[in-house]
Amino acid sequence: MKSNPVTAQPSSAAATDLAQILDGPVYQAYAYSYPHKTAYRPFEERVALAPLWQQEKLDALFLYVHIPFCSMRCGFCNLFTLVKPEKTLPDLYLDALERQIKALTPVIEQAQFARYAIGGGTPTFLTELQLERLFDLTDFAGMQVNTPIGIETSPETITAAKIQLLTERNVSRISMGIQSFTDLEVKNLARKQSKQEVFKAIETIRQYSQADLNLDLIYGIAGQTVTSWLHSLEQALQFNPEELYLYPLYVREATGLGKVKQQARFVPDLADTDMLALYRAGRDFLLANGYQQVSMRMFRRTDLTELDLPHYSCQEDGMLGLGAGARSYTQTLHYSSEYAVGRHGVKDIIGHFTQQTEADFSHAHYGIKLTLDERKRRFVMQSLLIADGLNLREYEQRFKRSALVDFPALTTLINAGLVQQAGALLLLTVAGFERADSIGPWFASQKVKQAMSEYQLQ
Repeated sequence: MKSNPVTAQPSSAAATDLAQILDGPVYQAYAYSYPHKTAYRPFEERVALAPLWQQEKLDALFLYVHIPFCSMRCGFCNLFTLVKPEKTLPDLYLDALERQIKALTPVIEQAQFARYAIGGGTPTFLTELQLERLFDLTDFAGMQVNTPIGIETSPETITAAKIQLLTERNVSRISMGIQSFTDLEVKNLARKQSKQEVFKAIETIRQYSQADLNLDLIYGIAGQTVTSWLHSLEQALQFNPEELYLYPLYVREATGLGKVKQQARFVPDLADTDMLALYRAGRDFLLANGYQQVSMRMFRRTDLTELDLPHYSCQEDGMLGLGAGARSYTQTLHYSSEYAVGRHGVKDIIGHFTQQTEADFSHAHYGIKLTLDERKRRFVMQSLLIADGLNLREYEQRFKRSALVDFPALTTLINAGLVQQAGALLLLTVAGFERADSIGPWFASQKVKQAMSEYQLQ
């Protein structure tokens, strides 16, 4: 069914909601995935995974492996990870990962993998032998020669031998969280790190690997100014990273900074207007220094040639997650293990994971079922919030409806100057990118918002 965009008028409710958004905080939530993991719940009945995946398109999956171990937990971190686990736990975890892979053999044998990412936690917390075993376990037949492989790391876990191993295993992207090159800001993030350690880690990566380097930096840290923020960016650009992610600081429940804030010892985040000033300064600096903006957070060097990679669409292709804390996405079901931030909760979940049998791993017991409405919302959010934008024709081909009719809020955004239409594309404007963390949550359903608000974080 085709529709004329001119006839798709914004509802008065949408206009009212937008006014509230524009008057509210710029930074509300990072909508990198939908539905959010805090909307997941135990299923009434376990879901058999082999039949579920047989209904899916398996020619371009994203393979994600989660390694939930770190040498330290930063004050802002709400990731599913365990600091300084017992010495035997990583090997027990890899044993369980091997059983999980065996349980999913019917799926893995049919799948082609267009992307492979190893995240955490800090995957390079593992020893060289453990990393070798991880790569051996995931050396699937469906991994193509040009499938990009990415891994996350941290400065204190970098060694020349580990980077050489990653090179031998064809890792093409190494991402490292730096957060700041200013000592006071690092301290205010409750992060143990020295500039010398950071410089040495980056130099080791550059010496022993040709992989794309991504550096994560944070703005909105207590004590941060535009001058100190630009200093961190200048320091980062010394190493000519292929990518940079600029993250606004969110002080979340159950994190170190969250507990400090709750106890009112000091307020560890800046005013929202200051955050926006920092974002704008960082954005303008990178755009003036040879980077292009891919999303609100991601910036990539403009001089890089486009690689011949397998086609992958986050809106349409699934993700197979392995390990405790990893999420898997099919068209109608998202599933994972439970989620926690506190040490005891994380430790319990990992312990449960290591005790699962191969038969246990053949079913999903926790996650969320996606209705048609939720699938539409996911498509809109994951498309609109990146530079490529929302393709109205692709939406209509997929759902047999007009996105502008299904979501009058899109027209409201156009009228507000936050989105512009270019043919069949809806693209965030400069002002729209600034508001991505308030626009994204706006498209969440009331059911998902309610589930998120009722979630009890461990």
